[in-house]
Parts: sequence; structure tokens; C-alpha cells
Amino acid sequence: MSHPCETKNPSPEEQGGSQLPLIRILAPTQSGIPASAEAGRPDWDWPSFLESLGHFGVDLSLERMQVLLQRLGQPQAGIPAIHVAGTNGKGSVCAWVSHVLWAAGYRVGRYISPHLVDWRERIWLSGEYISASNWSQVLAQVRDTLQTYLPDEPSPTQFEVVTAAAWLYFRQQAVEVVVLEVGLGGRLDATNAGIDPVMTAITSIGWDHWQRLGNSLPQIASEKAGILKPGIPLVCAPQTPEVMAVIQARAEQLQIPVHVVEPLCWSGSQTVSWQGLSLYLPLTGDVQLTNGSVALGILQNLRQQGWSIPDAAIEKGFALTRWPGRLQAVQIGSQRLLMDGAHNLPAAQALRRFLDEHYPGPLTWYIGILSTKDISGILSTLLRAGDRLFTLPIASHSGMDPEQLAQLAQDLQPHLSQVQALPNLAAFWSQLSQAQSSDNQLPAVLCGSLYLLGQVMQECLGWELAQ
Repeated sequence: MSHPCETKNPSPEEQGGSQLPLIRILAPTQSGIPASAEAGRPDWDWPSFLESLGHFGVDLSLERMQVLLQRLGQPQAGIPAIHVAGTNGKGSVCAWVSHVLWAAGYRVGRYISPHLVDWRERIWLSGEYISASNWSQVLAQVRDTLQTYLPDEPSPTQFEVVTAAAWLYFRQQAVEVVVLEVGLGGRLDATNAGIDPVMTAITSIGWDHWQRLGNSLPQIASEKAGILKPGIPLVCAPQTPEVMAVIQARAEQLQIPVHVVEPLCWSGSQTVSWQGLSLYLPLTGDVQLTNGSVALGILQNLRQQGWSIPDAAIEKGFALTRWPGRLQAVQIGSQRLLMDGAHNLPAAQALRRFLDEHYPGPLTWYIGILSTKDISGILSTLLRAGDRLFTLPIASHSGMDPEQLAQLAQDLQPHLSQVQALPNLAAFWSQLSQAQSSDNQLPAVLCGSLYLLGQVMQECLGWELAQ
């Protein structure tokens, strides 16, 4: 059934000026959180299957994935892949490249993580998410293969199972190229098992996931540079000297060319110039100048390899690209809400720069953060004197308790005008719905975790899939 809230994605022509593109939630329900639309019932209980694998958590290794792919018949073998690693910007780069290749006429698959609302967001093919029936089918194939494992054989993790399912789908759908986002790190990530890349790329590298990747930026960079392959070109965002030294050393060892891009520059309202083209960038924020440049570097290198990517496809693909949860504006009744993941320190710094430029002055924050993140660094970066803060839990994930998060925020920024811990999303919806705003008032900001954004999208805005 359809949801009572009407959503509208404005076209590039409708997004003129410097305003953020809005998705308008015109008719919020009166009884609190709207009910999400009912998804079709799968022919088996795949959610419980995935949940049963969740207790294995993150266990970086290629051996389990290699065995699983082998038993599935090596579905990934021979499919040209564009492999993208980095701390922030991977998803935006993958979105741009996949949309341009699609506009160029290629049958292109895309695999990303995490999802915001629905698992199927991770697997995309030429403009469409994988269907519910195909998703159920490929997961069932992986499940059946796992049932042949001996009791003492290591079981794949949840991420490895979903990655294998994606490869099965891409093989069955005869894709011509797959744009592949690294899940965590690179060297030992499941996406790095048995693939045949034609391009690799590394976006900006910052301080995140140090618990598993290393306690210094060079160590983190070394893990991400693990996606480099002999003879396969690398496109790289500008990095700090210590990070670039690690990447260059690995590239020299493998004797591969490295193309370090220069960030794009704005030439107009949400437009940039590149090789005589005027490109519209619907993804907002100065950080996208670097991400867009990485995407264009990938496309330029593919052209040099003989791929047919006309200028018109680049213009169309860039203009059509949407990437939810990154500086995404929605309107709920009269209340404007800016949603951004800002799930690590570099992302929080990028959000703060955007707000300082476009919305100076006190803000209202709704924040939830995973306990594994640099919570103090994120809060210190975002909060200013006079701001209002409402802290939120993150259901089904190891988020910091809202009361503890609120207390830490007060300790770090004692001049907040209001601090309140909200126990659940129902309280968030109630508080947000009661807020009054005008055209001249700043938007409220929801941030701190992509998981939190996804839960708000699904439970409060009624979106089955991220729009």
C-alpha cells in the first residue's frame, strides 16, 4: 500500500539557486510515527537468515569469501570492476560513475554499503534496485551453499554473504561492469576477493575504524591501498603527505600509474567546469568537488582504455545522480530538516564547513552516534554556543546511550541553550512535529550515523527504500 506522505524529488531545473533540494513530506500522520508501507512477503524468512549471521560481526579475512565464491562457481570472475576505497566519499563516487556509465549505455551494476532503509539498496542495476524476488532468490542460493558446509568449516560473515549474493545477481543479469564500494578497509575486505578490476580509486582517507585498520593514518592508508592490483590504474584524491607516501610506495611496488586529481571549482550555482563541459552537481557541499573530481578521473581513465563514454553521458549522469543521506533536505509540515550522515570526524568537519558557509548562527541538532566512533571529536566539531541539542538512540546498533551522549555534549560545550535526551524515534517525531519554523529560520540538522538516518527515513517518513 502507498504511504500517505507524498515525496517529491525535484529535477535539476527545479533546484535553481543555492538552496538545498527539498523532499517535501506534505501530509504527516496525526498519530505520531507513520506506518511504513508493507513490503511483499518473501517466499522464505531471509531477514532471520541474515540476522543469524550478524553475530559473526566484522572479521577481516579473504579466505572465507574466497571459499564461498568458489563454491558458488566464481560468479565475480571476468566481470570488469571499478573498485573504490577510502574513508569518506566512496558512495558519492560510486553513484556518479555508475550513473554516467548507465547514461553511456552500459549495463552497469553497483554494490555499496551500508544501506539506509532496505538491504536491496546495496545492489543496483542500471537505475533500479534489485527486486524483492531476485533478492530473495540469490540469498537463497547462498543459503543453500552454506548448508553444504561441514560443521567445522568457518562460516562467512553477514557482509560476505550479501556480497556473494550481489555477485550472483550481477552474473545472472549479464552486467557489463560493476562499480564496487569497499565495505571496510580494502586489503581484507570481502569486495577484494577474486575480482577483476579495470580501475581502482581511493577517496579521502581520514581517521575512522582505527580499531580494525590501525592506530595511525599510514596504517589505515596501507589497508585501503590493499585494493591496488598490478597493471591496474589508480585514481586518488589528494591526501596528506604521510598518507600519499604509503599509497605511492604501494603503487611503485606494483608498477602502476597513479592519477592524483585536483578538486573541481564551482563555476556557478551547483555547476562546475571540466574539459569544456558544464556539469551540474546535485550532490551538495564543497566536499563533492573532490569526490566529483575522483569520479571524473575514473571516467577519463576508462575512456583511455577504450570505453565509450560520450560527453553527453557525463553531463546526463552527473545531473541525474542522487545520493540520499548526504546533505539531504526534507520538509515535514513547516519544519525543515537537513539530514547528513556525519558518522566520523572528517565527515563532521565537512558538515560543519557547509553549515558555517550557508547557515551561520545557532542550530537545532538531533544526533545519535555509534559507540565505536570518535564521539568527542564529532560533538566538539559540530556544536556551538547557543545551539539546541536532542540526542537519539540507534536501534539494533551499538549507539551511545542518549543520556550519556547528552551529558558528554554538555561537558564539551557548556553553553548549549538546551539539551534533551530523547528515548526513541516516537519522541523525535513528536518533538519535530511540534517545532515551528519560518522561511527565515535555520533548518534542524539530523546527523551522527547513517543507520540513524535510515531508521528515521523508514520509521518517521515512511520510505521503504531511500529516495
